[in-house]
Amino acid sequence: MEGHTDQGLPAHLADAWGLRDRPAKGPKRGLSLRRIVDAAVAVAGAESLAAVSMSRVAAELDASPMSLYRYVASKEDLLLLMVDAIYRTPPSPHAADGGWHEGLRRWACEQHAILDAHLWALYVPVSGPPMTPHQLNWLEHGLARLGTTALAESEKLSVIMLLSGYIRNEATVTAEVRQSFLAAAPDERAAMASYGRLMRGLTGPGRFPAMNRVIDAGVLDEPTGSDKEFTFGLDRVLDGVGALVRARAKKGDDHVPAGR
Repeated sequence: MEGHTDQGLPAHLADAWGLRDRPAKGPKRGLSLRRIVDAAVAVAGAESLAAVSMSRVAAELDASPMSLYRYVASKEDLLLLMVDAIYRTPPSPHAADGGWHEGLRRWACEQHAILDAHLWALYVPVSGPPMTPHQLNWLEHGLARLGTTALAESEKLSVIMLLSGYIRNEATVTAEVRQSFLAAAPDERAAMASYGRLMRGLTGPGRFPAMNRVIDAGVLDEPTGSDKEFTFGLDRVLDGVGALVRARAKKGDDHVPAGR
C-alpha cells in the first residue's frame, strides 16, 4: 500500500481525518480503524510499545494481519494513530472568567496525566508538529487559553510549544527514573535516602560544599514526589510566560494616546 493517498496526504493523516475510502469487500466484519488503534493501545499499555506489531494486534482482534492493512498502511502509521488516540478526550472546559495562567496550568497538568498513563507514547518518535485531529484539538485549546493576552500569534504558538516540550521531557525523565533508580528500592523515600548516603560518602564537604548543604538540610530525606517536581517546574515556566504577557500588555498601554 502506498504511503500517500491520491490527494497527496500521508496515509496516516488521511486515516486520522477519515478522508480515505474503505474497501467495500474483504475485511473481517466489525473490523474498523478505531478498533485496530484501540487494540494496539491496549497491547502497548499492557505489555510495551515493542510488543505492538501488526500480527500481535491482529491476534487481539481475531483477524488476519493482512486485513489490518486495508485500514492502516504500516506499523509506523499505526503508532502515530495510537498517539493521537490517547488525546481523544479533550481538555476540560476553560471558564470564561478564568485567567490564562490557571487555564494553561490545568491544560498542562491534564496533558501530563495522559502521558503518565500511557508511558509508551513517550517512545514514539516525534515526526513533526501536530497534524492529527485530537492533537490539534489540544493545541487549539492551549492557544485559546492565551486569547485574552496581548501576545502575538507567533508568541502564543511558541508558548504552547515550550510547555509541550517541558511536559514531554519531564514525563520522560520521570518514567526512566521510575524504571531504573526507584525500582531498585522499596519506595521513593528509601531510594533517596540511599542516594544521600552514597553522595555523602563520595563527596567531601570541601569538594562539593553546595551538594553537602542540600544533604545536610535533609532535602533527600523527604522526597517531594514526581508530581510536585512537575508542578514546581511548570509554575516556573508559567512565571516566565507571565513576565512576557505583562511586558506585551505594558507595550500596548504605552501606545494608547493620553486621555483615552
